[in-house]
Amino acid sequence: MLAYAAGRGWTTIWAVAAVLAGQLFVGWTNDYLDRDLDRRAGRTDKPIPAGEVPAGRVRVAALIAIAACVPLSLANGLAAGAVHLLAVGVASAYNLWLKPTPVSVLAYALCFGLVPAFITLGLHPAHLPPAWATFGAALLGSGAHFTQVLPDIESDRQLGLRGTPQVLGRTGSTLAAALLLAGAALAILLGPGHPAQLQLVALGLTLLLILGVVVSGLGGRHQLAFRLTLLAAGAIALVFIAGGRSLA
Repeated sequence: MLAYAAGRGWTTIWAVAAVLAGQLFVGWTNDYLDRDLDRRAGRTDKPIPAGEVPAGRVRVAALIAIAACVPLSLANGLAAGAVHLLAVGVASAYNLWLKPTPVSVLAYALCFGLVPAFITLGLHPAHLPPAWATFGAALLGSGAHFTQVLPDIESDRQLGLRGTPQVLGRTGSTLAAALLLAGAALAILLGPGHPAQLQLVALGLTLLLILGVVVSGLGGRHQLAFRLTLLAAGAIALVFIAGGRSLA
């Protein structure tokens, strides 16, 4: 959506395909690497510990996904492809090393912060995105990290994981998510300058959604908090585009 609005035209399909392949690789790698931890945590909602899919099959699927991700990324242009592969590499580093460390949120900040560059470097002429877009995307990803992990913080702590959300705990993570998401909304909706009434109304509605994240997170409704985070992120992107703005 952002790529098309920025003027990528039909080449948007390469951006979508590359991101899909990268996400499949990162997700399947995460499931494969965490299979023992998931079994110990009783995560029967995940296919490997539930015995629904053999671990070896997931490993092969992940290898196929990364084999497809490389050419699909480079189809967006050398610079854009390199940026996307860097993001996939950072996400892989999160799966391998950073997840149980107090700096886990930095991986999310970097991966999401690279998204605008992946889009604009695939344009003709290629160019770097505005600073507000990079900053806002990084804040958005960081906030999502905290709400995504909310349901599992206590079980993660028992397994010895000490990522940023586990260090802050559920209350601290909920409040951190709210601050980061609010910062993202301000940067993305107001960053380009001269906000129209649509942007101001959207900002107000987004802040209400973020308030819902706080109420849900503090009230123990952690899945709802994450869904509201996704809704807030979608609303920010939709209004940004509906207001006639783009990263071009």
